[in-house]
Amino acid sequence: MDNNIIHSLEITACRRRIDIVNMIYHAKTGHIGGSLSSVDLLTALYYHVMDLEKIKAKSPDRDRFVLSKGHSVEGFYAILADCGFFPKEELSTYAQFHTRLACHPTSKVPGVEVCTGSLGHGLPVAVGMALGMQRDGSGGHVYVVMGDGEQAEGSVWEAAMAGPTYHLDNLTAIVDRNHLQISGNTENVMCLEPLADRYRAFGWNVVEICGNDFSQMIPALTTQVPGKPTAIISDTIKGKGVSFMENLAAWHHKVPTEEQYHQAIDELNAHLQQLTK
Repeated sequence: MDNNIIHSLEITACRRRIDIVNMIYHAKTGHIGGSLSSVDLLTALYYHVMDLEKIKAKSPDRDRFVLSKGHSVEGFYAILADCGFFPKEELSTYAQFHTRLACHPTSKVPGVEVCTGSLGHGLPVAVGMALGMQRDGSGGHVYVVMGDGEQAEGSVWEAAMAGPTYHLDNLTAIVDRNHLQISGNTENVMCLEPLADRYRAFGWNVVEICGNDFSQMIPALTTQVPGKPTAIISDTIKGKGVSFMENLAAWHHKVPTEEQYHQAIDELNAHLQQLTK
């Protein structure tokens, strides 16, 4: 993996983290922990893996992205704005009255394929998309990002059975495995392990990575095994990039105080300055 590409992606992800903190602080609402843990994955997809020109043109052969953990929408909006799907100035309207930028993705927002946020629905929708594209002979690929707490939903596993049954090698499911959900540690709420082995048992090609490391993410996101969908178990840090938020379930859905906001922005700016030296 080219170190220059990795370095550029790290800079971009840091800038999107600043966007996330700004959006949530000024809106006084949002799911900051999961947005910060998953933004590296979305950065890899939108700035390196997927063909944005085909997506913007709504080509039948375009790649599709589904954010199943729709509550962590802030990073998604920040990336869509930066990639030119809508004006960046609109980010300041997030979660405000009459905005397009609701607290979960809606198809009113340019670049959003499907409304999401009701947990457990993203993978079934992605399976349907991939099946339709397979039958239409489309060259596009479907990527879906799920939360790890979301794996407790039964509909996830119905879709997990369907993917290999229909040999959907044009489908990649990514689990943002930050080990925390709103109620606490996932293993205390509903035990998921051995998660990778569960997907293997259902017939998926499984890759386990660090989801905050671009050198691991890019090869995994471009992996394709003929006849099999791919599941990426992406080990991440909840609240990644802000020291006092990292690995704390309390930051699943919490707005920083003014003091915390300035501390978070100062930390992220310091990291960005270090990356851009």
